[in-house]
Amino acid sequence: MPTSPSDPAEPSRPAEPVDLAVVGAGPAGLAAAVAAAGLGLRVALLDAGDRPGGQFYRHPAPGLGATRPEALHHDWGQFATREAALRAHESAGRITYLPLHHVWTVVPGGAAGPGAGHAVPGRTGAAGPATEWTLHAVAGHAPDERAAAVTARAVLIATGAYERQLPFPGWTLPGVVGAGGAQAMLKGGLVLPGKRVVVAGSGPLLLAVAGSLAAAGAAVPAVVEAAAYTAYAGRVPALLRNPGKLVEAAGYGGALARHHVRLLTRHAVTEAHGTDRIEAVTVARLDRDWRPLPGTARRIPCDALAVGHGLVPQLELATGLGCATRPGPDAAVALEVDALQRTSVPGIWSAGETGGIGGAQLALTEGELAAHSVAGALRPGPTAPGADRRVERLARRRARLRAFADAMAAAHRPGDGWTGWLRDDAVVCRCEEVPAGRIREAAQDLGARDARTVKLLTRAGMGWCQGRMCGPAVAALAGQEPAADRRPFSCPVPLGHLAELPATDR
Repeated sequence: MPTSPSDPAEPSRPAEPVDLAVVGAGPAGLAAAVAAAGLGLRVALLDAGDRPGGQFYRHPAPGLGATRPEALHHDWGQFATREAALRAHESAGRITYLPLHHVWTVVPGGAAGPGAGHAVPGRTGAAGPATEWTLHAVAGHAPDERAAAVTARAVLIATGAYERQLPFPGWTLPGVVGAGGAQAMLKGGLVLPGKRVVVAGSGPLLLAVAGSLAAAGAAVPAVVEAAAYTAYAGRVPALLRNPGKLVEAAGYGGALARHHVRLLTRHAVTEAHGTDRIEAVTVARLDRDWRPLPGTARRIPCDALAVGHGLVPQLELATGLGCATRPGPDAAVALEVDALQRTSVPGIWSAGETGGIGGAQLALTEGELAAHSVAGALRPGPTAPGADRRVERLARRRARLRAFADAMAAAHRPGDGWTGWLRDDAVVCRCEEVPAGRIREAAQDLGARDARTVKLLTRAGMGWCQGRMCGPAVAALAGQEPAADRRPFSCPVPLGHLAELPATDR
């Protein structure tokens, strides 16, 4: 589709196939694109956002006039260095940066040869191993969205993650937001979700969110953590190998102490109260399986609740290609990758949260490691001086950070008893307004033994978010572990875009 290079809203897309297409400009994708360009590859960096950095390095829009955006972030220098490199490579023509490009599918194609990939099961139009991949995207903002396509010899999926929500009575009230959503409001909009904000759920993100909100002027009466930090006791070696992480945790703890924020471990918000808006929450102590203990409930007044139970890898593009997945220690599904970030589909690499939730430092490391791996696959032969040693250092760092990430994931894994705080009338699927009672009925009385059958019987997961919000809860109520869905589209696509596709890509 022709574009006007002079129009900043429509960046010029590469007319010829690039060496590497990177999907996602968060820490992993940004690091991969910059490193790959430095290794001599021609790169296209596609991202659904309008600025690089992803959710972690989200920063205020220029119109807000923020003079010190770095004050809202941890380790801002890592981003600033790579953003400067991105702009330099973009000016030199080594990277084509395409913001506001939401990739909805990746299609294999090309003739057999020593190239990047192979035909994907279930796809037609590609015979034998593929040497190129076509990425189809929805570009721009509605109502002026347009179809876009980029062709590449290899693809790196760095699509990040979204929040895991475990529903409870009242979670649909205005004023209840995701923990990550509250942080995004502060980082991107310089606004607070309320004046008195309870932070709840599970995972290390809660400490960062509470500290940020308190520093910005919100009163945070409590951080309500469902897990117990004693769960880290069995992972001491992984902790000791990452002293920087321990210092970071101590910093968050110090911030909470300075702002007089109370930390309640092995507690959960089991209900939110209010009429037009949240007015208070009920907090109860949990047993080891996350079941609320009778007689322990207390009410905490608030005008906002920031709640989240960790993150879930965003895998739609990868699973649509047939990439293998694995269960993670946090009960979420992640991509299976090898020591060089290669997925089970040749020609498709992954870095960052798609391979398991691990934070920005791990994502940066995996992104750079994947870039070296792609460069070695596309341009075999002698490596640049020092490149092998750099790869070895990256691999060691990745192993160390991944061990720490696995320790965190296991410590904060949701217990099976959390469904005990769900009354039958509590909404689980917000899009289709399906209550917990209907899901229980489908599983216990109608014979549903998996989330797909529950969906067919109740419509849970058929709404706008396609189960991204309610998927883990539906699976738990059905007595199943979460599983990765294979979807043809990773985001809504106008029918006109589908009609414009070549017949081989349909």
